[in-house]
Amino acid sequence: MAAAPVWSVDPRTGKQREQVAVEATVQEVDATVRAAHQARGALADRTVRSAFLRSAADELEAAKGTLIEAADAETALGPVRLTGELARTCYQLRAFADIVDEGAFLDVVLDHPDDTATPPVPDLRRYKVPLGVVAVYSASNFPFAFSVPGGDTASALAAGCPVVVKAHPDHPGLSELVAKVLRRAAARHGVPEGVLGLVHGFEAGVELVRHPLVAAAGFTGSVRGGRALFDTAAARPVPIPFHGELGSLNPVLVTEAAAAERAEAIGAGLAGSMTLGVGQFCVKPGLVLAPASAAGDRLVKSLTDAVSDTDAGVLLDHRMRDHFVAGVAERTRLPDVESPVTPGAGGEHTVSAGFLTVPASRLAAEGEHDLLLEECFGPVTVVVRYEDDAEVRAVLSRLPGNLTATVHLSEEEGAGQGRGAEILGELTPLAGRVLVNAWPTGVAVAPAQHHGGPYPATTSTSTSVGGTAIERWLRPVAYQNSPQALLPQELRDDNPLGLPRRFNGRLER
Repeated sequence: MAAAPVWSVDPRTGKQREQVAVEATVQEVDATVRAAHQARGALADRTVRSAFLRSAADELEAAKGTLIEAADAETALGPVRLTGELARTCYQLRAFADIVDEGAFLDVVLDHPDDTATPPVPDLRRYKVPLGVVAVYSASNFPFAFSVPGGDTASALAAGCPVVVKAHPDHPGLSELVAKVLRRAAARHGVPEGVLGLVHGFEAGVELVRHPLVAAAGFTGSVRGGRALFDTAAARPVPIPFHGELGSLNPVLVTEAAAAERAEAIGAGLAGSMTLGVGQFCVKPGLVLAPASAAGDRLVKSLTDAVSDTDAGVLLDHRMRDHFVAGVAERTRLPDVESPVTPGAGGEHTVSAGFLTVPASRLAAEGEHDLLLEECFGPVTVVVRYEDDAEVRAVLSRLPGNLTATVHLSEEEGAGQGRGAEILGELTPLAGRVLVNAWPTGVAVAPAQHHGGPYPATTSTSTSVGGTAIERWLRPVAYQNSPQALLPQELRDDNPLGLPRRFNGRLER
């Protein structure tokens, strides 16, 4: 039977553009993983790794025009958005190169023998080593930053792990182009092109996570798809870590005092955040608790005006468009759900932004309105009107895990008066990032960033953005009573590599 073709599709028309590949067979997945496994030795030298990452950024920038054009043709995200995303991706690659050069991620700890301790301490030396081949599953909504050259790939390569990427079907042509760019960067430093493998097809993705030489996986996508792969990873004869980002409602709480102070600004800000990128950001605010008061009414009026002025947009593919239209229709049919601006089909290939409102009492207990506690991918949010703090707590208690949780406080509440600190305490168990008087869309690439959260937001406690994302692809190893001559250079007393380390209980730099 002939291999199934992989087509590049224009989301603006739904028409096939060109065939760019074929779906990988089991044998081709095996060959790709084995080539990656054979390339791991080329990443052993940290100077090679950091140089490779910097060259990858340079090569992506050199191919910018071609890549942006290809990305826009397959995603309809627009040159402005895609140019910014590519710049972010290149910055991220260079940031990981800096992390590799610094070496603190190796977490070197040396303890000399201490016979006076209880029990006695032998000579112990600990650091972290790469896991092996990492499977990366690309996201649809970030064709650069969470795809072939994205954070999972960059952090895995920085850790010393070769990567095999399962290309997303929404941008297969771009995936092929970017893979060639990264392999060209690898060749500049003598790294085999197998260090970055690429496969297409649903079955190929399943075979990838099953492969015995795959040591870990990173995923960004739907709850259904991610959970299926997560279960497969756990069911292997040798289970592997699966770091999946699956879905998030990203709740927002607006206090009565904040609404009274700046209802119009909050409403306009919410409109901008929930419609950004046609509502296709993983941190889009999907549920907003707003007071059922005159100040809350002003917020809803401001949101109505701003969303009404938003143009219809194209989603990443027509399947997502159909799911969005159907999901919104199902939600609007629920009792007491109103739509001041009705979201849905904007045209044959587009969707229109909108939002729904519902009394908080409808969500305070289990029932048919539980659908409103599930993410709806696209430009829509649910405004939950609450009467008092008890209703706020009741709704918050029913929320699943999230990437973000946001609170808008008044100036006095932010200064420590009122429930501000208490609210932060209530939101912290719900999310990996808690925001105050800001909007969650926009995930800065920074050392202190955390992009993850309680399930189903993610399947682990790790982050996929920021420097500590590298920790996902490493494991600690301790050597006991090993002669100096046999130790890795990273663990020798004289510290020939000049690494940050903890030596006999003291942090050295």
